[in-house]
Amino acid sequence: MLERLFRLGELKSNVRTEVIAGCTTFLTMAYIIFVNPNILSTTGMDANAVFVATCLAAAIGSATMALWANWPIAMAPGMGLNAFFAFTVVAKLGYTWQQALGAVLISGLIFLVLSLTGIRRWLIDGIPSSMRSAIAAGIGLFLAIIAMKGAGLVVASPATFVTLGDLTSTGALLSIGGFFVIAALDVLKVPGAILIGILVTTVAAILTGVSHFGGIASMPPSIAPTFLQLDLLGALKGGLLHVVLVMVLVEVFDATGTLIGVAKRAGLLVKGPTHTNPGLSRALMADSTAIVAGSLLGTSSTTAYIESASGVQAGGRTGLTALTVAVLFLLATFLAPLAGSVPVQATAPALLYVAALMLRELAEVHWDDPTETVPAVLTAITMPFTYSIANGLAFGFVSYAVLKLLTGRAREVHAATWLVAALFIARFVLYPEG
Repeated sequence: MLERLFRLGELKSNVRTEVIAGCTTFLTMAYIIFVNPNILSTTGMDANAVFVATCLAAAIGSATMALWANWPIAMAPGMGLNAFFAFTVVAKLGYTWQQALGAVLISGLIFLVLSLTGIRRWLIDGIPSSMRSAIAAGIGLFLAIIAMKGAGLVVASPATFVTLGDLTSTGALLSIGGFFVIAALDVLKVPGAILIGILVTTVAAILTGVSHFGGIASMPPSIAPTFLQLDLLGALKGGLLHVVLVMVLVEVFDATGTLIGVAKRAGLLVKGPTHTNPGLSRALMADSTAIVAGSLLGTSSTTAYIESASGVQAGGRTGLTALTVAVLFLLATFLAPLAGSVPVQATAPALLYVAALMLRELAEVHWDDPTETVPAVLTAITMPFTYSIANGLAFGFVSYAVLKLLTGRAREVHAATWLVAALFIARFVLYPEG
């Protein structure tokens, strides 16, 4: 049955290799079951329900990728968009988390239409490579300031806006130690380095009294506090339209880039245009439907995980790898007490390390061309400075279009970039307070 379903022989793999690859991928991305509830619970969402929603969204997304696309790519709520959901849409703009979930559903439905019609490929082809890299780096910087604030490494200052925190406090020391544990283990190529670092820091936090140990396993808590709690009508208000735009753009770049990158590494892409890659077309559809499922369960946007590359490196070539990840996420729903014991001091180092890795994308910026460099830099630095991914995207796209226009190079700007820039200008005119 597995041979017929996943074409193991044709893709030169076997059950043992695929299962090991799935376990490897799960270990490298399982940190999300601790980090996502920690972030989304700041909005007032029930942390236990978010924990279950995170596990179920990851399981559904990964299983869909496995059974529909037969690709070894796992899915889960994405880093960056969960921060945008909590700290921009809810905390800064003042919308309820129910309205934010409604926006996630709308973005997922739009994403699905874009994938079905081919507009998604048009958008990807039309956005400058420097801007794509800057978006990833900017989200990394946004995660970095969130992490450093949570760890107590930086605090508010009336004179300089932000300044160094008390590095001698127990919480700060735990976060610093956790960061170096994660970084060292990752450099040494230890599978699950981020997860191990979170657990080690959690144990240290419990021993020092920073956190309380609630146990390891139990029956999964109720998902009722977040399940189908989205406010779709509230999300249709005009002020949330630019939020949906940002979600769609980040989903387009993040998920598509991950899918293509990991698929290339696994040798799953054939030469030629997208329509000659049936696996890619199905994968695009799978990650679109996963966003819709996640919004109904009660979590921020679900996306393909770059950590899937670790499973590919371990030999994963088929959907059985992703299906293994799905099963492990289902089993993880029994770890709610452990998730509740993980303090922000343990998840902050994980966020900070992920942020550091995301900044590698800046290497792809065309630094010898100011019309490419300046918009990329504005994109990256505006996100943390304004505490908003949306503002970073707006500054980047508008400045890119304006600079190309003023330097007589307007023909270099793809229609998709003009469209996105115009939408952001309209957003600032109509909703300047956002």
